[in-house]
Amino acid sequence: MLDENSNMKDPAYPPPPPDINQRIADRLRALRGERGLSLDVLAKKSDVSRSMISLIERGETSPTAVVLDKLACGLGVTLASLFEAPRPDASPLVRQAEQLQWTDPQSGYTRRNISPPHFRSPLQIVQIDFPAGATVTYEAGRREVGIQQQVWMLAGCMEVIVDGNEHRLLAGDCLAMRENQHIVYRNTSALAARYAVVVNTGFLTS
Repeated sequence: MLDENSNMKDPAYPPPPPDINQRIADRLRALRGERGLSLDVLAKKSDVSRSMISLIERGETSPTAVVLDKLACGLGVTLASLFEAPRPDASPLVRQAEQLQWTDPQSGYTRRNISPPHFRSPLQIVQIDFPAGATVTYEAGRREVGIQQQVWMLAGCMEVIVDGNEHRLLAGDCLAMRENQHIVYRNTSALAARYAVVVNTGFLTS
């Protein structure tokens, strides 16, 4: 099980740009405020310590993907929603050079938000570059609504374990699942893998 306080310093996994941590901090604080949740209440709902949430909101730590997923569950939003807020004047087009990238400081996987930022839509697309030998576990069973998502392998191979059922995905394969299931992403090969995740929230993103 991944430790929410883990923060690897391996130089092979460079920290995200400073503005990314601040963006996450501002977004988390705003979402918590919109829902009227105190630090203590969000800590209980997300199973992330109050002190960790406080550090993230002050932009003083680089949260892992697992911690962000727990917070997203506690707030009732998708993980992608923690990086950007919808805006009424958002453009429906985003160029590749403008797509937000973030690297998980624990596993080293890189997440690229493919969908146009701030554009209100029930669909969100992200691209993941997953290092060889890495494993990420999402214990998202606490999410009340089973948000639909599909994983499409673009290159390499991965093992995806959903509620104990293991699926080995090769390039071109696609796996459908819900986010409120226990999901493990694992790359046991010697090569990095790349896949896309298409999320259908069923509602306009918060």
